[in-house]
Amino acid sequence: MNPYSYSKTTVIANMQTDVKTKHWVRYAVDFPTAHPTIYSEYNRVRGLYYKPSHKNQCPLAVMVHGMGDFSAVPWKWLAPSLAKRGIAAFILYLPFHSTRMPEVIRKRIPNLSSQEWFEGCQLSVIDIFQVLDWAAERPEIDIAHNAVMGISYGGVVSAIAMGNDPRIKAGVFIVTGGNSGKINRLSKSKAYSNGHVLSEEEFQKEQTAYQEYLKAVKSSGFENVNPTDLTFQTDPMTFAHNLINQPLLMLNATRDKYIPREAVVDFWEASGKPKLKWFSAGHITIWLYYPLIAHLSTTFLKSNFKK
Repeated sequence: MNPYSYSKTTVIANMQTDVKTKHWVRYAVDFPTAHPTIYSEYNRVRGLYYKPSHKNQCPLAVMVHGMGDFSAVPWKWLAPSLAKRGIAAFILYLPFHSTRMPEVIRKRIPNLSSQEWFEGCQLSVIDIFQVLDWAAERPEIDIAHNAVMGISYGGVVSAIAMGNDPRIKAGVFIVTGGNSGKINRLSKSKAYSNGHVLSEEEFQKEQTAYQEYLKAVKSSGFENVNPTDLTFQTDPMTFAHNLINQPLLMLNATRDKYIPREAVVDFWEASGKPKLKWFSAGHITIWLYYPLIAHLSTTFLKSNFKK
């Protein structure tokens, strides 16, 4: 069974006008999740919707931040710019954003169990699907032209979503890679390793098992293969074969202490070697190049929406 399957129903959302300008209107949006959990905070999907003024049939960019609140900031810079250019934008707040994170999770993050990480990823991907369901009912949005944009962990869930949902027509992944085993092994930050470091023998065994799993998924289908490790189902590499020949833009940092170059290259190759640009920066300092990142992303989206 695909853990990202959900019961699709009409999304009934609350929308409150938040900011209004000459070129766009921003709404605070929330609606119930299609995948309820034991945590009430998780069970309300939240985000900010930037609606272009005086324009119908807008393309849509679903913008997905990384861990915590800080990585949502660049989207709050870019979303108004996209809306001004006639592209609607929805900044999705993930379960690991302060507006949705349960106190019990907040106290222990990043030292969560494998099951808790899995459930967070599962819910995040379904959130993206539900934003598309909601957008399909909006008269001003051309749902046939939409994209996901993800930063770091947001890039991971965006890639998984795109690999599962053909409605998503393009993807922009920033400081994102695949092969979580290799990320944990080679990352210069051990923040998300839960203090468990594999020996070389254990690492090679894990990598062999994952490669065998990937081959089985390609030949038999994701739903028909049981993973030996729960992380296999939350790794974008698992779905990368569905991204080949799809419009993708990858923007990565050469000195990223969280996402090593090897993990970026693995995901890039598995996705069919899409356009990839390296920045001489780290995981956070890549945003010193924001003007160029914004230009590349906007140009990429406009080009693909035009097609």
